[in-house]
Amino acid sequence: MALFSRHNTVHVDSDILIIGGGMAGCGATYEARYWGRDLKIVCVEKANIERSGAVAQGLYAINCYMGVQWNENQPEDHVRYARNDLMGLVREDLGYDIARHVDSTVHKFEEWGLPIMRDPATGRYQREGKWQIMIHGESYKPIVAEAARKSATRIYNRIMVTHLLMDANNANRVAGAVGFNVRTGDFYVFRAKAVIVSAGGASHIFKPRAVGEGMGRTWYAPWSSASAYALPIVAGAKMMQMENRIVLTRFKDGYGPVGAYFLHLKTYTQNAYGEAYESRWFDKLRETIGAYVDKQPVPTCLRNHAFLEETKAGRGPIRMVTVPAFQDPHKETVGWENFLGMTIGQAVVWASQNIDPKHTNPELTTSEPYVMGSHATCSGAWASGPEDCAPDDYQWGYNRMTTLEGLFGAGDTIGGSAHKFSSGSFTEGRLAGKSAVRYVMDQKGAAPAIDEQRIEELARKIFQPLETYKIGRNEIVAGTVSPNYLLPLHGLQRLEKLMDEYVGGYTTYYITNEHLLN
Repeated sequence: MALFSRHNTVHVDSDILIIGGGMAGCGATYEARYWGRDLKIVCVEKANIERSGAVAQGLYAINCYMGVQWNENQPEDHVRYARNDLMGLVREDLGYDIARHVDSTVHKFEEWGLPIMRDPATGRYQREGKWQIMIHGESYKPIVAEAARKSATRIYNRIMVTHLLMDANNANRVAGAVGFNVRTGDFYVFRAKAVIVSAGGASHIFKPRAVGEGMGRTWYAPWSSASAYALPIVAGAKMMQMENRIVLTRFKDGYGPVGAYFLHLKTYTQNAYGEAYESRWFDKLRETIGAYVDKQPVPTCLRNHAFLEETKAGRGPIRMVTVPAFQDPHKETVGWENFLGMTIGQAVVWASQNIDPKHTNPELTTSEPYVMGSHATCSGAWASGPEDCAPDDYQWGYNRMTTLEGLFGAGDTIGGSAHKFSSGSFTEGRLAGKSAVRYVMDQKGAAPAIDEQRIEELARKIFQPLETYKIGRNEIVAGTVSPNYLLPLHGLQRLEKLMDEYVGGYTTYYITNEHLLN
């Protein structure tokens, strides 16, 4: 193949290969080194781990912290919370496993230099809500990434991993991965005794609210292209709850988070007529979903449902009532800093449109759907649970190992463990890293075999679009539409249109049916 032959092929051998350098990947890299002092640990990231993943832009709060040292919450409490918010659709063993270890993760973050706000009256971490603690988190990811850099044998930045490799002698065992350098085009072959997929979930599969000049602005990381799911699915791993999409209530146009406003600033929502609206929809909901509507806190999805029904009834827009709270200079500062520390685009949107939340209650909207496993949904791979608390049929030897031997997951990759957020994702990465080390050591040095013919097939598949473009570009004289190829943007826009109209995007109020899907 002429085009492919111009690129170098780089072979990398490792004991443990970590795909994705976000919070989960950094956790896996750090913990794998702790338990595997002499192992070769390689982390591969398609951007640069210093500013990659969902936390790249920073965060204003850590949303998963128990506070066991002060007897604020226990791991069992968090399991009950997640189970209620997801209306029962959780793996309690996985959630408990994260909750019992997450505090130690947060303490490490503080030790590494993350500024965590303290309550001046008690000396404890400043609570934003029952599970959230407030941080000065603009540099959250660089701080965490430094620990991963010091732990890894080598970090490979700017490498897009596209496919997993399977053992030539065991079709159910992973043997590594392949990908390409997004800057040089070099083809990479990573061989490994164990692989941890800690990549991102799925943004941009549904048409975003932000289009035209705002194109590219999404709530979840716009660069998360579902590698967390594509890699294990194509390899044959069993998945769970992939139909579970997350839709969020956010500030309009900038996708600014609402958590600090609800929990810390004590703002609230109302319809266009200044009315509280959520409870008026609860009686009807009670007929279909029963007692969940009476739980405290009310599951997020049911509150979003009330938001949608109120809008469809013609009483929108729904607004966040900020004016009373913002009369307090301290709360006004917190409200703006909340965005400047993690969602600068929302502050810019308000400034550009002369929206001052001290004088105007800003609009809210619901986002397009996303697929992910680390926030308030449970999509991802079916994984083995911890030995001491997972049911027998949920456990087959190594914690966080998927149904493919030697393939582990963390963060968005693992299904059934919602509400882990940044600290929980790092913690799950630690759990996966520890298990991967144990797996490699149990193999006593035995490495899987690589099928060279399969590598050549994948190389041709990866570079085929460039070859197609090289030939087809000469058959048009103007414009970007060709009978022979799709440009990436065209493919993206077609996917988003199809998903929006047929699979339940915001255009159809998130509704679909079997006929539309088929």
